[in-house]
Amino acid sequence: MKTLVIVTGPTGSGKTDLAIELAESLDTEIVSADSRQIFRDIPIGTAAPTADQMARVKHHFIGCLNLEQYYSAACYEEDALRTLDEIWSTRDFAVMCGGSMMYIDAVTNGIDQLPTISPEIRKKLLKYIPTEVWMHYTTLFTLSTPNIWNNATDITTDASSMP
Repeated sequence: MKTLVIVTGPTGSGKTDLAIELAESLDTEIVSADSRQIFRDIPIGTAAPTADQMARVKHHFIGCLNLEQYYSAACYEEDALRTLDEIWSTRDFAVMCGGSMMYIDAVTNGIDQLPTISPEIRKKLLKYIPTEVWMHYTTLFTLSTPNIWNNATDITTDASSMP
């Protein structure tokens, strides 16, 4: 039987160290379930694994996307399930580590099929919201309630009704 061991909790709580210890003892790899660590160039505030930590155990979904790239929980579900299948083709265990519960839920319970927001609607939204306001919004909510950032796609979805 193939087993997924999930390590979750708030940023800075020691998830990465625990996941590395588990992965080493189980001779497996780590699948990150962090909606911010997946992006390059934002290691501050995400507690991304260090180069030394990543050298100890193979990590997936760390610093692999540009900030401008669209990526949703549905994209993550598809990519993570494919990665887990690859890991499980040679191992009995995989370790998932992160605090993005929408990502973890997508893998463990599946995700509802929702329409993707078109690039045109995204562009329209950004025209109405100046970059400074958007950055302030994301910083404010990320600092005050870290899990709300996972719901930012709901806000974008509502933009489809804009004139």
